[in-house]
Amino acid sequence: MQATVLSQVILPASLFIIMLGMGLSLKLADFSRVITYPKAAFIGITSQMLLLPLVGYIMVILFGFTAELAVGLMLLTFCPGGVTSNMYSYLSGGDTALSISLTAVVSLITPFSIPLLTVWMMDIFMAESQAFSLPLGKTIAQLVVITIVPVAIGMWIHAKWPSFSAKADKPVKVLSLVFLFVIIAGIVASEWANMADYFLSTGLATVILNVSTLALGFFIAKWTGLNKAQSISIGIEVGIQNGTLALLVANSILQNPLMTTPAITYSLLMFVTGAGFGYLVSGASTNTDVKNLP
Repeated sequence: MQATVLSQVILPASLFIIMLGMGLSLKLADFSRVITYPKAAFIGITSQMLLLPLVGYIMVILFGFTAELAVGLMLLTFCPGGVTSNMYSYLSGGDTALSISLTAVVSLITPFSIPLLTVWMMDIFMAESQAFSLPLGKTIAQLVVITIVPVAIGMWIHAKWPSFSAKADKPVKVLSLVFLFVIIAGIVASEWANMADYFLSTGLATVILNVSTLALGFFIAKWTGLNKAQSISIGIEVGIQNGTLALLVANSILQNPLMTTPAITYSLLMFVTGAGFGYLVSGASTNTDVKNLP
C-alpha cells in the first residue's frame, strides 16, 4: 500500500470521522461504568490488552513472519475496538453499553501504548540494518489528534446538544461504516495486483488470530461468571480490532507499506468472521442489556 491520497488524506480524515461518531454516543458515565462494573471491565480490558497481543505473538512465531510482517501484525493487536465492534455487539445481542465503555477506555490508552509497544516490537523483530526510528512524541501527538480529540468533540456535542446528538448518532455511525468500506474498497482496488500475495502471506494467520480471540474472549468471560450478553461483548471487543487505525500507523506514520499487509487482510476478513461469531453466539435468546444503550 503505497503512500497515496487515500492513505495520506482520506484515511486520517475517515478515522477522525469514525472516532467523532463514537464520541457522539459517549458520555462520562461510560467511563465510570468500568468502576461500577469492575469485574466485566477488568476481564475485558485485560483480555484485549494482554491476551490479544499474546495470541498475535504466537501467530508470528508459528507462521515464521518476516520482521516487517511481524511488526505489522503485532501493531494490529495493539489497536482498540471501535464502531465496528460496537455494531457487532449490538447486532449479536451483547451488552452494548459494556462494549462502548470498553472501547472508550481502551481508546484513551492506545494512543500512548501503541507507539511504545511498536518500538518494542521493532527492537525484537527487526535487525539493526532494518530498524528505523519512530518519533514517540510526534507519533503520540498524531494519534491523540486523530483519536482522542474527535471523541472529545463528539462527547462535547453529546453533552451540549443531546437531542441533536441522538438524531445524528445513527447516521454518523452509518457514515463511519461507509467510510470504512470505502477505505477497504480503495485499498483493494489500488492493491489488486498484490492481494493474492497479501492473503498468501498473512491471510491464514489473521483469520486464526481473529477467530481464536473472538472465541477466547467469549469463553474466558463465561468461565469467570459473566452473563451471556457481557461475554458476547467481551469476545467481540477482543476479536474485532480497529484495522483503520493500524493502517494509519503503519502506512501514514511509519510509512512502511509492507507492515499494512496484516491489517488489510484482517480488515477484509473480520466482517465475515464477526458476523459468523454473532450468529453462533446470539442464538434465540433475548438480551435486556441492549435496552440500556447510552
